[in-house]
Amino acid sequence: MIAWLNFAALLLSALLFWYFYVKSVGPAALEQIIGPAAYRRCGLYRTIAIIFELIAAGTYVVYYFYPLPLPLPTQFAWGWPVSIAIALIIGVPSLWLMVKGMLDAGMEAAFPSKEHTLYGGIYDKMRHPQAVGEVFLWWVIAFLLNSPHLVLISFIWLPIFYHMCVAEERDLVLRYGRPYIEYQQRTGFLWPKLSVS
Repeated sequence: MIAWLNFAALLLSALLFWYFYVKSVGPAALEQIIGPAAYRRCGLYRTIAIIFELIAAGTYVVYYFYPLPLPLPTQFAWGWPVSIAIALIIGVPSLWLMVKGMLDAGMEAAFPSKEHTLYGGIYDKMRHPQAVGEVFLWWVIAFLLNSPHLVLISFIWLPIFYHMCVAEERDLVLRYGRPYIEYQQRTGFLWPKLSVS
């Protein structure tokens, strides 16, 4: 019973994270409806989204103790040291990418601001480094918990993060106009563009 309740909590928190994060990346569209308060409201949505994301991470830990009764082993045959090594191989570059993106975005990473300009730094190479880094951290948690179940469940985050990036792009075009469209043309969406000389 606990396993199914926890799994339902995982799915619900993932969906609510998705919903509120998508709402948080639409300040320019919302501003057309409610005015300047839209940016503050989107900051609140972002905070709520982060809370649901943390709840989802907590359900991963609970899932380790109460896995669903699936016809899969509950732990990898190779044991913890290999799983920890895999987690580090995935986690170090993912965490670096996420943190670098957050630092280069500044306060905009958590609190949208009308005064904020287009980002620099890693954003000169790719448009969504935070999302690319963050999405793979779910596999890091799964491997640290040595759980094949959680490795499979982590695939739900791919469409969630992809859709969040697409939703954010729509609002950024509305917010910045032509400069953002030109930025889209010269940088990669989720991966740096290869320059052809």
